[in-house]
Amino acid sequence: LCRAHADTLGVSVSFAQSNHEGALVEAIHAARGVHAGVILNAGAYTHTSIALHDAIAGTEMPVVELHLSNIHAREPFRHKSFIAPVAIGMICGFGVRGYTLAMDALLSHLEERT
Repeated sequence: LCRAHADTLGVSVSFAQSNHEGALVEAIHAARGVHAGVILNAGAYTHTSIALHDAIAGTEMPVVELHLSNIHAREPFRHKSFIAPVAIGMICGFGVRGYTLAMDALLSHLEERT
């Protein structure tokens, strides 16, 4: 889905996935200077990870926070995001379609900056 959408936009994408917080931090750090931005679905780490917050802040890269479900319609502990203060925006509640919405939003943000 993401590759097909990237093709229609004329951009390239790469993917990283891990269930380990440190690996996600390292992937964010590794993206700096290589990629124009990041779409991050941090899952439960959204609500617990100061390390991801700091990694995003430290790279100063544009990050779109993404959630398949609407975190604000779920349990109260999911309403707090450590990612949101350092993200350019958040997309939640649109299922897998959220990935293409996030790509559109990130690309729009990058175009506005230039």
